[in-house]
Amino acid sequence: MAGWRRARTVLQMAISLNQANMLQFSRHIACAAIVSSLLAAPGPSLAQDRRQGEPGQFDYYVLVLSWSPSFCADTAERDPARSARNPQCGPRPFSFVVHGLWPQYERGFPEYCQVPAPRLGRNIVSGMLDLMPAPALIFHEWDRHGVCSGLSPGAYFETIRKARAVVKIPPQYLDLSSALTVTPDEVEEAFVKANPGLTPEGISISCGSRQLDEIRICMTRDLQFRDCEEIARRTCRRDKLIMPPVRGG
Repeated sequence: MAGWRRARTVLQMAISLNQANMLQFSRHIACAAIVSSLLAAPGPSLAQDRRQGEPGQFDYYVLVLSWSPSFCADTAERDPARSARNPQCGPRPFSFVVHGLWPQYERGFPEYCQVPAPRLGRNIVSGMLDLMPAPALIFHEWDRHGVCSGLSPGAYFETIRKARAVVKIPPQYLDLSSALTVTPDEVEEAFVKANPGLTPEGISISCGSRQLDEIRICMTRDLQFRDCEEIARRTCRRDKLIMPPVRGG
């Protein structure tokens, strides 16, 4: 009788262990099924991954306008020799200059889509100096962002020129002869007012330590204003910003 009881106890333990193992196995199967379904479902991040690095495969542009006096003041403070060599920081006065025209995904952005990038002709570089007043900037923007547009060098820089022509600079920032204290909201409102069709959700204000750095404006591939939540939510949150005056002002 005792032997039979021991056998029954062993059998019950085996059954319990087997049930526990089956439950754990079932959980593993369920988790695997969930992961598999997530991977199979289309989504923005996966779409971005599939397109990453493919020239011409993007959703919209961001036109980036840099307040040149802030850039030059910051560069002079960090590296006076570099500032002295940069034609953007020379005697010619610059206010807002084009930093770049960046292809964007709805989430994230492509960059360096072709390495090495096709070379830029001398005529293209010299022809852009009125908008992008430093050859090094022009080369950098082409290598990092321009090749991702899928356009030829000539077509890409012509698109930059057209995009810049779409945006009107608010009159109060055209000829700034003395330092101006502003808030990010004031700058945003001024650009929205000066550009019908532009909304607060389609622009972002970028700031350095205490200075206005850049204005980033989202545009469709055919250069119409559009909203861009990912860019707009990164706008500067400082209470006050300084706009240094234009050189020679």
